Amino acid sequence: MTTLENRPHTALLVVDTQAGVVAGAHDRDAVVATIGRLVDKARAAGVPVVWVQHSGDELAKGSDEWQIAPELTPAGSEPRVDKNYSDAFEDSTLESTLARLGAGHLFVAGAETDECIRATLHGAVVRGYDATLVSDAHTTEDHTEWGAPKPADVIAHTNLYWTYHSAPGRRGGTVEADKADFTGPA
Repeated sequence: MTTLENRPHTALLVVDTQAGVVAGAHDRDAVVATIGRLVDKARAAGVPVVWVQHSGDELAKGSDEWQIAPELTPAGSEPRVDKNYSDAFEDSTLESTLARLGAGHLFVAGAETDECIRATLHGAVVRGYDATLVSDAHTTEDHTEWGAPKPADVIAHTNLYWTYHSAPGRRGGTVEADKADFTGPA
C-alpha cells in the first residue's frame, strides 16, 4: 500500500534504544527485552533491522550514554543511522538506507514515545511509507514535571491514535511484538 515505487520490503527501525535514553524509561527492562525478541524475530524472517542513534547536546556521539543499551546487540551487517533531530529522517541517511533495502513498510520500536517515536512515525507516513508501531516495544521517561501525562498514559495514547492513522495510499497501525508478522505483505 506504500506510495513508494519499488519498495516491496519491510524493515524494523529500532529508534534511540541507547543507554542514556532508556536509563530512566518507563518499564525499561520489559520494553528492552521485548525489543530484543522483536529484533530476533525480524532477523529470523530475513527482515533488515535498522538501528537509529540520536546525538546532540545532551547525548554526545561516542559517549557511554550514546551506545545501544547493553541488552541489545546490533549485528555488524545491520545498518546504523545517526540522527540529530526527533524525526529520524531529517538530515540523516535513513531514507537512502531504506531505499537501498527496498523497504516501503516499517515496523517502529524504541524510545522516546512522545518525541522521536512519534516524529519518526509521522515522518515515515509523510514520506510515503506504511508505518506500524509495535505497541509494547516503545517507552518514554516521566515528563510529568513539565506537564506531560504519566508515561503509561503517553504510551497508551500513542498506541490508540496510531492504530487508526492513515493517509492517502499509506497506513499506520499498531501490533504487539508477539503478533508482528514479518512474513506477510506490507
